[in-house]
Amino acid sequence: MAYHPVRSPDAITLTVPEIRHLLVAVLDPPAVTVARLLHWSNWRRRHQATARRSHYRRRTASDPAE
Repeated sequence: MAYHPVRSPDAITLTVPEIRHLLVAVLDPPAVTVARLLHWSNWRRRHQATARRSHYRRRTASDPAE
């Protein structure tokens, strides 16, 4: 049975690597705009939140009943 995770607008909290990435991008300007950088960061954190929910759901479903 195929499992398709539900996407949501929720995002995980900022992580240290994410903050580091954003600071480097701001202090060493990339070839992209700030708006695009923030859009990417938001997309990435929403994607990670979806992956986290999927991982927890799969792990809970596969745990044997005690």
